[in-house]
Amino acid sequence: MISFNKIKYIKKLKKLGSKNLIKAFEIVLEIAKAVKEAGGKALLVGGCVRDMVLGQISKDFDLEVYKLQPQEVEKIVKQFGKISNVGKSFGVLKLSFRLGAETDGEGIEIDVSLPRTDSKIGAGHKGFDVNTDPYMNLNEAASRRDFTINSMAYDPLTNELYDPFNGLKDLNKKILRVTNSETFSDDPLRVLRALQFVARFELEIEQESKKIIQGMLPQLKELPKERILEEWKKLLLKSEKPSLGLSSGMELGVFKELHPEFLLLPQTPQDSESHPEGDVWSHTMKCVDGAAKIIRRENLGEKIAFCIMLSILCHDLGKPFTKQVRNGLYVYPDHDKAAHEPTRKFLSKIGADKNITVKALKLVTNHMAPLNLYLKEIKKDKKVSDGEIRRLATIIYPATIHELGLLADADYWGTIISSNQIDSEKSKFPGWSPAGKWLLRRAQVLHVDKSKPADLITGKDLIDLGLKPSLKFGVIIKLANQLRDDRNYTKMKIVQLLTETKSETEAIDKLKSFLS
Repeated sequence: MISFNKIKYIKKLKKLGSKNLIKAFEIVLEIAKAVKEAGGKALLVGGCVRDMVLGQISKDFDLEVYKLQPQEVEKIVKQFGKISNVGKSFGVLKLSFRLGAETDGEGIEIDVSLPRTDSKIGAGHKGFDVNTDPYMNLNEAASRRDFTINSMAYDPLTNELYDPFNGLKDLNKKILRVTNSETFSDDPLRVLRALQFVARFELEIEQESKKIIQGMLPQLKELPKERILEEWKKLLLKSEKPSLGLSSGMELGVFKELHPEFLLLPQTPQDSESHPEGDVWSHTMKCVDGAAKIIRRENLGEKIAFCIMLSILCHDLGKPFTKQVRNGLYVYPDHDKAAHEPTRKFLSKIGADKNITVKALKLVTNHMAPLNLYLKEIKKDKKVSDGEIRRLATIIYPATIHELGLLADADYWGTIISSNQIDSEKSKFPGWSPAGKWLLRRAQVLHVDKSKPADLITGKDLIDLGLKPSLKFGVIIKLANQLRDDRNYTKMKIVQLLTETKSETEAIDKLKSFLS
């Protein structure tokens, strides 16, 4: 049975060596004590209580203060640090702590608020009339929370857990249940929160709650991109099995409403011999779970991990548009290239930033390259030149071959897991895929595994040869790189070829002659 023990929780913080987290928890206790001395009561509420009950370390603490007026609460909180203006209009005071590398660049926040009622008065996430009530009944305050697992409250001074809607019972039974059917529909973001909770905590949505969620689907289009993006990050980065949330999204109709780019995947069959896992959506779900293991195996930072997860989610979006039958088998020629447009649309809809979008598109549209090059050399016994590896590194930039290898790794996982070649419940992926490993080794030898190739010659080299700086230098450098990649020319040989040239135009013509 799931339960919470404050002493064990603090011991866990100390075991992690998290001085900042311990400090934040101590501040929570100090605020609670100050509130009590002023005649009030401070309870930890919401997701942080859920995480603490589950034995997980929360970086955000939400304190709800009862029996004190807003000005009294603000006076107390100011004693412990600077208050952010963000959230004040909703009756929330924010104390923020930036902790650097210890929490992967994230901060710890302590939110202090009064119990409140939210009345829906307009469309969108800002269309609420917020009224605070310090004397609100605890059960009434808990009823405004989205799901029962988030409706628990905890007194950090007395170690008492308040659970008016049986959230602890639902956690034990792995059930996600709407707390209040009347107020739940006020915020459509709760639909996406449902998906990421299903994925993160491996829950099943209760039947009545499913109906409530489905009734809210038309409201999803009210949501701004930045709110959608945050839920996607949580689903893909905080879950060991993101497929659970994604499958729920497909079942409930969330994808039909928000992301139709994925709707054709379950309807797109695959050859049972090469893809025993089934249709393209089934394959994608297994790949996404594999990628979740891989980003943990590699201990990737948030940005690169999110890029890998988005890329594997979208990598086969081109298959429905390229499906053919050859010799009785399904094939999808150039499906990686065909995935560009649906991937771009999806990334735009969720508000992915430009850097992630550019990298993900490069990875998705070239995700077959590792396997194709590997098969060329290993199966067809045709030597893959260094130039081909360098060209690939250049083509996918600003993504890297290392990242492309991780994508190939996840794609491989989605197939071999269905062939019973590995144990899906193992905590770590059992090594790199053959194609990804081969490509990475080749790239490492050429020093292009985590960057594009350096230019063979530089502008300074050309000036030293007596040429005058101009825009044509770029053309000369590009031709030199092409000779290196296509003809294995060295820097010394290029310099020798250009030693007698008297102009940039002559240099360009000479290099072109050796490429023809």
